[in-house]
Amino acid sequence: MRKVVLLEWVSLDGVAQAPGAENEDTDGGFRHGGWHLQYFDAESQQSVVENLRGAGAFLLGRRTYDNFAAYWPHASAEEQVVAEPLNTKPKYVASTTLREPLEWQNSQVLSGDVADAVRALKREDGGDVHVIGSTQLVATLFANDLVDELRLMIDPIVLGGGKRIFSDDGVLRKLRLVDAKVTRTGAILATYARVES
Repeated sequence: MRKVVLLEWVSLDGVAQAPGAENEDTDGGFRHGGWHLQYFDAESQQSVVENLRGAGAFLLGRRTYDNFAAYWPHASAEEQVVAEPLNTKPKYVASTTLREPLEWQNSQVLSGDVADAVRALKREDGGDVHVIGSTQLVATLFANDLVDELRLMIDPIVLGGGKRIFSDDGVLRKLRLVDAKVTRTGAILATYARVES
C-alpha cells in the first residue's frame, strides 16, 4: 500500500503560507511571503531533491497546482534537478474547478470525493504519493486520517498568522520522530510517522 507523505516548509508557529515568494499567496492580508528562502541552504536543497526523486506521484491542491504548472515546465537549466521529477511524474489535483485535459504533462484531476479518491490512490501499486504545500488539501487529508508521514523543514521564525497545515479541530494525532537534522541556518529537517492507534 502506498503512503501519503506531506512535504512542507513551516514556521515555528506552523504557518506554511507563501514560503517561496513575496506575492505567492496574500490571502487574508498575509504580508510575509518568501519567509522561507533565507533558511534554504545546500543541505535543505538536497533534501528537497531526494524527496522529489523518491516520490511515486504528487498530490496537489488547485492553487499549488496552478503555481507549479505555470513555473516548472519553463524552469531554467539550473533548476532541472527539481523540475524534472515534478514535470515527469504523475500529478493528481484536488479541485472542483479544473477540468481535463490539464496542460501540465502527466496531470489529472481527482474525480469524486477527495478522501475516497486518495484512499483509492493509496491502494494502487507504485511509490508513495507526496503532497507539497496545498494547506486546504492537507486539512482534508488529516480530517480523514490519510496522512502517513510528514517531512517538515521547520524554520526558526514565527510569522504570527497565516495558513497552517494543522487545523484547530481538537483531534489528537500521535506522531513518531523518524529522523531529524539541524541545518547550518538553524532550520530543522524532521520526518515524523503516524503512530497507529
